[in-house]
Amino acid sequence: MLSVAWLVPAPHADAQSYQFNTVQIDGNERIGDSAILSRAGIARGRAISAGELNDAYQNLQASGLFESVALEPRGGTLVITVVEFPTINRISFEGNARIDDEALASVVDSDERRVFNPTQAEKDANAIAQAYSNDGRIAARVQPKVIRRDQNRVDLVFEVFEGDNVEIERLSFVGNREYSDRRLRRVLGTKQAGLFRRLIKRDTFVPERIEADQQMLRDFYLSRGYVDMRISAANAQLTEERDGYFVQFNVQEGQQFKFGELTVTSTINGVNAEDYRGVIKTKSGAVYSPSLVETDIARMERKAIRDGVDFLRVEPVVTRNDRDLTLNVEYRISRGPRVFVERIDIEGNTTTLDRVVRRQFDSVEGDPFNPREIRESAERIRALGYFESAEVNAREGSSPEQVVVDVNVVEQPTGSLNFGGSFSSSDGIGVAVSFAEDNFLGRGQKLKLTVSTAEDAQRYGFNFIEPSLLGRDVAFGLNLDYAETSSSFNSFDTERIVFQPTLSFPVSENGRLSLNYTYDDLEMSARDDTDTGFVVANDIAAGRQVTSSIGYNYSYDTRRAGLDPTSGVLLQFGQDFAGLGGDTKFVKTTAKAIGEKRIFNEEVTLRATLQGGALAWSEG
Repeated sequence: MLSVAWLVPAPHADAQSYQFNTVQIDGNERIGDSAILSRAGIARGRAISAGELNDAYQNLQASGLFESVALEPRGGTLVITVVEFPTINRISFEGNARIDDEALASVVDSDERRVFNPTQAEKDANAIAQAYSNDGRIAARVQPKVIRRDQNRVDLVFEVFEGDNVEIERLSFVGNREYSDRRLRRVLGTKQAGLFRRLIKRDTFVPERIEADQQMLRDFYLSRGYVDMRISAANAQLTEERDGYFVQFNVQEGQQFKFGELTVTSTINGVNAEDYRGVIKTKSGAVYSPSLVETDIARMERKAIRDGVDFLRVEPVVTRNDRDLTLNVEYRISRGPRVFVERIDIEGNTTTLDRVVRRQFDSVEGDPFNPREIRESAERIRALGYFESAEVNAREGSSPEQVVVDVNVVEQPTGSLNFGGSFSSSDGIGVAVSFAEDNFLGRGQKLKLTVSTAEDAQRYGFNFIEPSLLGRDVAFGLNLDYAETSSSFNSFDTERIVFQPTLSFPVSENGRLSLNYTYDDLEMSARDDTDTGFVVANDIAAGRQVTSSIGYNYSYDTRRAGLDPTSGVLLQFGQDFAGLGGDTKFVKTTAKAIGEKRIFNEEVTLRATLQGGALAWSEG
């Protein structure tokens, strides 16, 4: 206990005011007297009204530092009695199995060795319950418990009752005429519970996921020309047993629009509109899609860069024609503001190196700012698969002519470890182990190691891919494989080593060329006192055979980036030339053509595949 005294004037005090010569503070152990007086707001050297005394009580009570507060005037002395909240000795979680302690601790604001606050503990319990709700367990309950310790300390324990996942029993649609419920369900990220409900986790009800599904539906219809498509409501209703949800989307499809007249105009001196009209690949009569408009704009902007035209902006002006259900698009070329990229700031990448994210941008510091290019870069970052979420935004920099691009990412696991077993009458019992990492050491490299061993067969594999060799859009791959067999079931043993480096790079918008070298070393040997067939005997007699070949493979794929989202083609042609050293000489040619078309409102996919090859041997 400590008393603080001061002198006050001696005017007559009425019934609504007090004068204290002394303030006595009791019960405080950690919090100093001066801090309590400061929080109370009691002024020195003047009379205190009853209202001000009540304000002092409210200030102390609202500070969150005391379990109880009492202010008692005793003549010329004001006695302030407080009971301090204890400090938190330890925070723990009980009953949680689906979400680990580390994840739950990240949503809790209470801290060890700080003052315990019951209100904050209740907020933390609600935050934990919300985390379970986001995981599809809306029945989860969390109760904060306090265990008293000595020295005015407590252990804070959150008791968790997780409950079961609340699944989506049925996904249905109302108002859809062109596309069936089954087709629209494939668009959504949320899935309907089925036979594999124990394995598929996207059939749990998450409100935020339903909001994202609505945008997926809009994008699906808009990319197919339904520009008036609306979702009037998305209703989720609990079943009577409260163990599932019925989710229903109310859809207004509207009419399908196609491209009408496509024109280009220019307000920049020296820029010929007709030259830029020639790079547009979209044709009149094609089903309207915003992605096709964006692709044409990207082509015109790339042409401007090749022609040395900076700050070119292309604005699509769409004119609607309801009579024939067409949309005329006028591409207006103008000179945009002289804005440059000042810098690119990347945050949240604890493992992934900055350069892995930066190489997804075509722009660098000092380049003219292009909003469309920034949007495309954001999509490429998300497509990497390294991040749970990725947000890319632009803001004004050090001056109105400068822009700072902020990249905020949240990383996710990118590696996997798999174990398997096998049994074969020829090789016996085997064990297979594989390790794969899609973002090795945060460099964006892919690494895969495989080991497969059995009683009479072993195989070891190594695969490595560098997607951006020397900072360019060139992928380098290296494949090593070693296998040997010594099976008593067969009449021969084998040993094989394969070494294959590859280089792959784009040669057009949808085309890619791959170059490879292959070294294949195969040796077969006969087992003692065993008979072999004629073909095997010839291979064994040939001894060790080394094949050294170089080759190429060209592919042209429009199945995902073509003008029509319901159709596409894949064309592949490759050749391997053996004879660059080694024991064999041949030319191997392979070709493949795949065509896909979705019909009956995309309910049925027609796929035609034509594949062939030729092998021409040369005498050594």
